[in-house]
Amino acid sequence: MHKIILISTILLSTMVFAEESISISDIASKYTKHSEIKAQEELKQSLNFGVSGTSGNTETLNLYLKYNLSVITDGYHNKPLKVAFDTGAFFSENNKTKNNEEYTANAKLEQYISENWLGYSDLHWLRNPEFKKYNNKFSLGFGAGRVLYKNSKQSLLVKLGTSINSESYSTQQDSNSFIGLNEYLEYTNNLSKINSLYLQIGSMQNFDDIRYDYEVSGVAGVKFIVAENINFSLEEEVLYDNTPALGSINTTDTKTIVKLGYNF
Repeated sequence: MHKIILISTILLSTMVFAEESISISDIASKYTKHSEIKAQEELKQSLNFGVSGTSGNTETLNLYLKYNLSVITDGYHNKPLKVAFDTGAFFSENNKTKNNEEYTANAKLEQYISENWLGYSDLHWLRNPEFKKYNNKFSLGFGAGRVLYKNSKQSLLVKLGTSINSESYSTQQDSNSFIGLNEYLEYTNNLSKINSLYLQIGSMQNFDDIRYDYEVSGVAGVKFIVAENINFSLEEEVLYDNTPALGSINTTDTKTIVKLGYNF
């Protein structure tokens, strides 16, 4: 937990220095608050390749692959609707034996409703049977969000919602389903024309045991544009799970990711 607080403190302190790289604010930047102009369909895709060092339940150097897709089109009352999807994989081998595998997929809809307000729904999937003990972990969420602050350099978005969660395990632990409360904060900062900083913090609490069954995650990164359609990123990811699956050694997992991205 102290790692997440440290990352958050350091990065939020840089707000005074001022890419809409991973933010819902890419919608807000294209359409004014009161615009009724039809959104032009805009498809964005990217491939990311890199390496990741992990700590916590794994101590490995992994190959990292990720694909992103997003499109902005007409939605409710001609307001912009963002559809996004990404899928990624981390894996490594030792003497031709795979000793760390993690697969993820995320799909989301974000609908601008009125001035600075949006509604969202999302679906998340995780598989990591060896170290996190999840054969499959699903989360279907929905809720509302608001852009608290936005200018040419910075943006700050918050979301609040609920989720339906389902977990099946690679151990003898029984499958588990529950309703969760979800909170999310996203901050982006255009440090210059060629580099940007981003911070995401999310949390989830199980309504059945809200005091003890919860997760907190943080992602912090810096992105540099190195050529047309090519960028380089350094990213740190921290996940704290207060009640991890049975058989997990640690409650905290971290990833340090160095990646090269190609946009098309």
